[in-house]
Amino acid sequence: MAKPRLRRTTTSALAVALTAAAAVGGTTTSTSTGGADTPATSSATSPALAYGGKGHGGRTDAERAYRDLLDHSTKAKILTAAHRGQWRDAPENSLPAIEAAFDDGAEIVELDVRLTSDGVPVLMHDETVDRTTNGTGKVSSFTLAEIKELRLKEHLGGAQTTLTDERIPTLAEAMELAADRGLVNLDKGWPAREEIWDVLVDTGTVRNGLFKSNAPVAEVQQFRAAHPGALYLHMISDDNLASFDEFGDDQPLGYEVVFGTEQDAVARAPFLARLAGESRVWINSMWNGLADHLTDEASLVDPSRGWERIVSTYRASMIQTDDVEKLERWLRTGEGDPVPRGSVRVQAEDYAPGGEGVAYHDVDAGNRGGLDMRPGDDVDISDADGNVRVSWMRGGEWLTYEVDVPRTGAYALSARVSSPYTPAGAYTVSFDGGAESERVAVLSTTSHNKQELQPSGVVQRLTRGTHTVRVSLPEDAYQNWNLDYLQLDPVKR
Repeated sequence: MAKPRLRRTTTSALAVALTAAAAVGGTTTSTSTGGADTPATSSATSPALAYGGKGHGGRTDAERAYRDLLDHSTKAKILTAAHRGQWRDAPENSLPAIEAAFDDGAEIVELDVRLTSDGVPVLMHDETVDRTTNGTGKVSSFTLAEIKELRLKEHLGGAQTTLTDERIPTLAEAMELAADRGLVNLDKGWPAREEIWDVLVDTGTVRNGLFKSNAPVAEVQQFRAAHPGALYLHMISDDNLASFDEFGDDQPLGYEVVFGTEQDAVARAPFLARLAGESRVWINSMWNGLADHLTDEASLVDPSRGWERIVSTYRASMIQTDDVEKLERWLRTGEGDPVPRGSVRVQAEDYAPGGEGVAYHDVDAGNRGGLDMRPGDDVDISDADGNVRVSWMRGGEWLTYEVDVPRTGAYALSARVSSPYTPAGAYTVSFDGGAESERVAVLSTTSHNKQELQPSGVVQRLTRGTHTVRVSLPEDAYQNWNLDYLQLDPVKR
């Protein structure tokens, strides 16, 4: 495997230039902000204004978002689209996920639309209800009454995910909620475009709903001609580059640009300049392959490896993300995932030197993660969409870290983890060779590749200076999770 570009930093080059402050972590070291605040990026020089504008006014959030959508100038406001709503707070494609996305600053929620057997548009990503509900079968096999009996699972769903009391929304319910809040990107809805149009008309939300497809241009133009006022975005990649010219003088409001690598023709500067000159450019940052390796997770490590490059090089004025709050923070400050004031962070792969039996114990030989950052060691280090972590965590294993504490005091330990399983695992913590803590349960994030910072409940008083932290995985507990980093936060008096 080729070595990826993996410099560990939490602030982009732009933010460094604007704030003269960046937190940088290196191998076998911990990162701390000490006792001082990282200077905030001023609103006059934030990425939102460096690459776009403040946006337009309006009576409601939705009206402002609509006016911004129509602005294709170089100072158009950068718009945030929440992938399947804010699924980190509620089940994907649910009404609470829509509301949470708008609350967190998104101007657009991306929702997936399918038809029931009686022709009602409902929200569901997959063809079947299996992953996200307690039911089985195709959406198209259920009547509306039947599908309303199902309960949604937490977050991204999955076989082992906890059920909630939330039900599958109709598109009409979603549009009524969004009416004054923002725009709705109608993914997977093109086959049901006539039924969707009827919903938009009936709910008075024609200016909220964004149709999207990569259908032949003639088909798209026929629909647009028959439905004046319909808002439309076109998906474009190397497979349908000619569609831009086929639209001629009647260009769509935006193009969703998809490129597997930066060498794709659709990602080349001259072509992107043509797109941006006529329409908005929408780019996805949820995982690798949507915009090469320019992902949410890469952006959290260093925004110049993701969001910053998406807007500066690839002309994006709309970004779809799985990290709404962090993207909004970057737009305000230029920071990715900064270390909080006074805290200490150590990356999982930055365990102490010394090798097997001294710095770590791993139960299987070799690095199953395949990312060769610690040659000769058996710790399983992997790269998941730009997130470097220790994976294949198994019972009986342990890792030791050296952390530099900036100030004497009590510190609360958290761990940024991921796992689709319930239970995901458990660990104990010890400091400087002392007693182990009680077991800390690792909670499911409903995905191997979607990380979450989870508090451990462990609080330890530490003196200023270097300390050793050991994370141990009990052998008798089920273990299948990934560790991104540990963080020690000062406990406020």
